Amino acid sequence: MTYLENLTIRLANAVAALPEETRRRHGDFVLSRQRTDGGFAGREGDSDLYYSSFALRTLAVLGLLDGEVAQRAASFLQSKLNSQESIVDFLSLVYGVKLIESASGLNVFETAKSDWAHTVAQALNELRREDGGFAKGPAGKASSTYHTFLVLLCLQLIEQPIADEDAIVRFIMSQEAEDGGFREIRVSKRAGTNPTAAAIGVLRILGAVSPSVREGTLDFLCEMQNDEGGIRANSRIPIADVLSSFTGLLTLIDLDAADEIDLNSLAKYAASLEQSDGGYFGAAWDSVCDVEYTFYGLATTALVALHCNVSR
Repeated sequence: MTYLENLTIRLANAVAALPEETRRRHGDFVLSRQRTDGGFAGREGDSDLYYSSFALRTLAVLGLLDGEVAQRAASFLQSKLNSQESIVDFLSLVYGVKLIESASGLNVFETAKSDWAHTVAQALNELRREDGGFAKGPAGKASSTYHTFLVLLCLQLIEQPIADEDAIVRFIMSQEAEDGGFREIRVSKRAGTNPTAAAIGVLRILGAVSPSVREGTLDFLCEMQNDEGGIRANSRIPIADVLSSFTGLLTLIDLDAADEIDLNSLAKYAASLEQSDGGYFGAAWDSVCDVEYTFYGLATTALVALHCNVSR
């Protein structure tokens, strides 16, 4: 089972334990955001793969990705099969296809060429750099922690091999900051919550999380929880956000250390961003809900509720 498939199951189990009214409210919010072309958009503009992926992930964990909703979304994804996409959008496309296939049995890739997975893997591997990681795009000279994680997720989903895993581990370890956590790119001066989550994701996929990495990561992430109760993106940003709160919490759970932070405060923080008519704000500064932050908010709410119960 791939990393993302496992995560979807974990989140679905956690979300299933939430009150029915909570699940219904947020499900209705996401369903209301589906466009006439079957896709989903952000706060403005047309449907795109990135936001459609978050909407489909949310509907999948809520058990709502079926019927006409799935068929319309499948048509949107099928319309994007032959377009040139970034790594982020390509992962969004493949993951969305896999979610629809798993939930409804629809095969979006049935019209794709038989060698498409091999061709895609070749394109992804062209982003490999001498340091062992993967760049953000063909013109990128430096490897990115986050995009290295995305490439591994893509290769898993399309069932293609990951070459020279040791070199990838060496690259990720070169991104570790002295005071714990991981940087996004080599020239970054400090670690960030989201690059750290990506780095631990890579190391978990490759079975290379050492005790020292675990301890350094815990020290860093615990420092990122602020007085709001949420988790910050990095030490220079005073305000927490729900994206960093989710990735930080998930990383702590994966390291068997969810109780290292104040889970009750994190639960209150997530609740402060939840809207009575469905959806979540991204942070205290926000005033508009979208499908991306709703996914992160719902997932954070479900995971923290589950682990608060476990800790008791």
